[in-house]
Amino acid sequence: MLKQMTTSESALITAAREARNKSKAKFSHFRVGAALEARNGDIYSAFNVESSSYGLSMCAERIAVWKAITAGESEFSRIAIVSDAEDFCTPCGACRQVLYELAGDIRVYMTDSKGNLKAEMLSSLLPDAFTSKTLLNGRD
Repeated sequence: MLKQMTTSESALITAAREARNKSKAKFSHFRVGAALEARNGDIYSAFNVESSSYGLSMCAERIAVWKAITAGESEFSRIAIVSDAEDFCTPCGACRQVLYELAGDIRVYMTDSKGNLKAEMLSSLLPDAFTSKTLLNGRD
């Protein structure tokens, strides 16, 4: 859903943009920044880091999650994702899975190159997610 940006959304998007500008995308030149907000309002931003063996590269979204968790966070409200692409940059499948498991069904903000804002709940980007309930046959 396209929407007008609020002041707090603008701050989150700005943090993601600033992170994107530091991206280490030497091979693909596809720079991505992410800003993950904890429920307490703290923001953890990150950028993608590439390796010449692409499989060892890491997405901005997952780095933001790792930073937040290693800082002691466990509850999150939303994430912003910004890239240089003309269209909205959604999280890759691996990032969707990690976000869903570790951050829950948070709101995902994406912008396009014109500055339009799109917001989706993570569950709409990852329907029927594989979770610990699946793994444990419904037990937590």
